[in-house]
Amino acid sequence: MRVLGIDCGTEYTGYGIVDLVSDRDRSRGAQHCEPRYSIRPENDHLVCVACGAIKVSPRDPMPTRLAGIARGLEELIALHQPNRVAIEDVFYAVNVKSALKLGQVRGVAMLTAASAGLDVAEYSPLSIKSAVVGYGKAEKQQVQQMVARLLRLDEVPEPADAADALAIAICHLHTAATLESQSVGFERRPTR
Repeated sequence: MRVLGIDCGTEYTGYGIVDLVSDRDRSRGAQHCEPRYSIRPENDHLVCVACGAIKVSPRDPMPTRLAGIARGLEELIALHQPNRVAIEDVFYAVNVKSALKLGQVRGVAMLTAASAGLDVAEYSPLSIKSAVVGYGKAEKQQVQQMVARLLRLDEVPEPADAADALAIAICHLHTAATLESQSVGFERRPTR
């Protein structure tokens, strides 16, 4: 499974594309890192495919910025062909104006993914930190360090938005793997 994680922002929108591959199909196109850590007993591995950020000028009007983000996401989806998209869920912000702008970017990300026929999963910051670090109140640096470690990267991805997007993708892959193993376990349970 290939997941595009998106860390929405009004100036930098981070993206991270992560594959969950087994030993038998590891060669599917990993470009930037070699897997090291197994997240499922069947020897499936996380593989970093690509990461970075779509940068738009804060001086441009909001509609122009949103169009630039949409174009960037469309290009990423066409190039990397993810199976799913994952984004961070809405959080409560003190600054209402910033929260509204962030909501607009999230809407563009969801619309772009849905227009490409992709399902979108949303995760709370607590869920993302918990899935990546094991602790829902982990510091940003802890999450970034664990992303680099899980993907066997030599250093934390830059900009920070890219590391955050990778964490979102990893969260989805962990969650999907857990749900799948639970459903398999449920199906195998003997009936009385």
